[in-house]
Amino acid sequence: MIDFWTWTTPNGRKVSILLEELGLPYRAHAVDITQGEQHEPAFLEVSPNNKIPAIRDNETGIALMESGAILIYLAEKAGRFLPTEPEQRYRTLEWLMWQMGGLGPMLGQAHHFLKFNAGKAAYAEERFHDEAQRLYHVLDRRLTTSAFLAGNEYTIADVACWPWVSRYEWQNIDLGNYPSVKRWYVEIASRPAVRRGYHIPKQANEIPLP
Repeated sequence: MIDFWTWTTPNGRKVSILLEELGLPYRAHAVDITQGEQHEPAFLEVSPNNKIPAIRDNETGIALMESGAILIYLAEKAGRFLPTEPEQRYRTLEWLMWQMGGLGPMLGQAHHFLKFNAGKAAYAEERFHDEAQRLYHVLDRRLTTSAFLAGNEYTIADVACWPWVSRYEWQNIDLGNYPSVKRWYVEIASRPAVRRGYHIPKQANEIPLP
C-alpha cells in the first residue's frame, strides 16, 4: 500500500493519474495548501521541502517528495510507462525534465500573474504569457511529428505535462492555436484513469475541454 499526500494541483494530479493508470493500491491524504497544512510537522517528515505531492511505499519503506522522482519510482515499480529500451527511456526522461524545469515552473508563474494577480505587474504578465506561448509552441512542434511526447507510446512524460496543460485557461492560452497539443490533450483527457486521477483527493472542477 502506498500513502499519497496531495492536493488539487497539476503536480499532485501527475501522481494521482499515474497511480490510477498503474492500478497500484494507495491511500490519498488531502493536504490543503490553501490552509497551510503543508507546513505541519507530520507532513515535513515525508516532504522536507513542504511541497505536495509526496508518497511513502509501505512495501519498501521508501518515502519520496518531488513529483518527477515519484513518477519514475512508480513507473519502475510497476514496469509501465517508462520504456526500458535506452533511446526511448532517455526520450521519456528528456521530456519529463523539460516539464520539471520549464513547463511547470513557467506556467506556475503565469497562473500567479495572469490569474491571481492580474493588473498588478504588467511586465510580469507579458513575460510569463510570452513564455507560456513559447512553451506551447515547443509542445505543438513535438506533437506534430509524434503521437506522444516520447514517441508513439504514452509515458510518464505525458502524465507529467498533461495536468499543466489542463489549466490552459489560467494561462490565457487558446488551444485552437496549437492543434497538435489540442489533439493530444483531448485524447489523454478521455482516458478513464486520467478522469479518475484528476479528482483526487477531491473534485474541484470538471476537466476543461476546448
